[in-house]
Amino acid sequence: MKNLPIGISNLQMIKENNMIYIDKTKIAYNLIINPGRYFLSRPRRFGKSLFLDTLKEIFDGNKELFKGLFVYDNWNWDKKYPVIKIDFAGGTVRNRNELDVKLKEKLNALKKNHTIHIESETVSGILSELISSLATKYSSKVVILIDEYDKPLLDNIENPEMAMDIRDGLKNFYSVIKEQDANIQFVFLTGVSKFSKVNIFSGINNLEDITLHKDYSTICGYTQDDLEIYFKEHLEGVDRELLKTWYNGYNFLGEKVYNPYDILLFISNAKTYRNYWFETGTPTFLIKLFQKNNYFLPDLDDIEVGEEILSSFEIDRIEPATLLFQSGYLTIKEVTSYMGEQQFKLSYPNIEVKRSLNKYLISGYTNYTVDKLKYEKSIYENVLTGNFSSLEKTIIRLFAGIPYRNVTKSKLHEYEGYYASVLYAFFSAINCEVIPEDITNHGQADMTIKLGNTICVMEIKAVPKSVSNETENTALKQIQEMDYAAKYLGDDSKTVYELGLVFDMEKRNLVQFDWYKRD
Repeated sequence: MKNLPIGISNLQMIKENNMIYIDKTKIAYNLIINPGRYFLSRPRRFGKSLFLDTLKEIFDGNKELFKGLFVYDNWNWDKKYPVIKIDFAGGTVRNRNELDVKLKEKLNALKKNHTIHIESETVSGILSELISSLATKYSSKVVILIDEYDKPLLDNIENPEMAMDIRDGLKNFYSVIKEQDANIQFVFLTGVSKFSKVNIFSGINNLEDITLHKDYSTICGYTQDDLEIYFKEHLEGVDRELLKTWYNGYNFLGEKVYNPYDILLFISNAKTYRNYWFETGTPTFLIKLFQKNNYFLPDLDDIEVGEEILSSFEIDRIEPATLLFQSGYLTIKEVTSYMGEQQFKLSYPNIEVKRSLNKYLISGYTNYTVDKLKYEKSIYENVLTGNFSSLEKTIIRLFAGIPYRNVTKSKLHEYEGYYASVLYAFFSAINCEVIPEDITNHGQADMTIKLGNTICVMEIKAVPKSVSNETENTALKQIQEMDYAAKYLGDDSKTVYELGLVFDMEKRNLVQFDWYKRD
């Protein structure tokens, strides 16, 4: 049984230590057989660095590393190319000066490795001389591989001014690639996010974005066939459907894939289901962006966007949907065409991301950390058993415990969507099926949740104190007058409830909660 390459992105180390390597060399071959300039965006921990290292070893001509792989018998190993490989993954860049220092260190190391003399002292000058000198020394065009190009920007994403200064530094660096185009054979850049071409990549001619190219949809990640072929022994006895529900589902307009990190850690941890990938990074900036924009969390379940929103964004103008997709918290659920253009429906890729992200959002929207598990368990049991008297008490305690300053400083408590967002996050965190803005032929309910055999059709209202004193529950009245629950009747195996929740904006809590069981 082969070893697991946990945290290893070096092909030589994988081969020397009898580790599992998913053969991606056919995809690599199709990319490099002709000169090209490519960009690939994938979430973190998806195998981008390993694929880049695979490209480097092919261009370096290390044939023996590829014995038994597709490229071994198909590549011209007599032809080698000098490679400039720059990895931004390590460390943190806090300003433009640190960016320049880091780039100089990496370029000078390459200069020393190839025993090349360079006179220039600027970043762009060193790179330009390095490319031309390598092309002359080896009588060959040069290959440029950039890993995690956007990390210096993401390190400073909460400081737009600093990020834009670093962006200008990167633009200056990449402009050399355009200048030296005649000496370059191949360019490949990877990153998590894609910033505007105008500001970052204008220095590269004809950079082709293959992020959503069907032919390269499995360039990173594990397919179902990969699991059955390469991990068959490791996954013996594992429920494949449960595994798929937990970790599969990432869609880049081709076959769905698993995040490799999840699978490797799942096997390594005695086949225990946990949030392995999510725990490697916390979306702090995302929470701040949501709070700043009063983002309506139920929208996460079914976002519909055009192609342009998935392609790039500006540092000072970030769309949450774009950031969520590119960082891996949402993926493509469905593709349609409207007026000749592609439209994408986005949703969570799997249980891990849905539950983990919403647990994190709970902390961001309520300031709960330790106690949130207590509330999750109570809400789960109350909904599952239809114990709405207890659910009402739980919701009141929940909102009563939210620190006053946590909502008043952004006036979140003054809009209805805040209360719906908090409840949505809790329901999603306990893996309810949540249908926000549930459409019927009479209109739409604010939210429908399904758990076990229980279906709850909900209407949520936030009203001023003067209105909250009314005896009639206007939320429940609306559900019943519009008959929102009718579409769920007729299945004897399900119990359908109508729930009307009214929140007082001054008290910042639930003041009316009435329910009715439909027959």
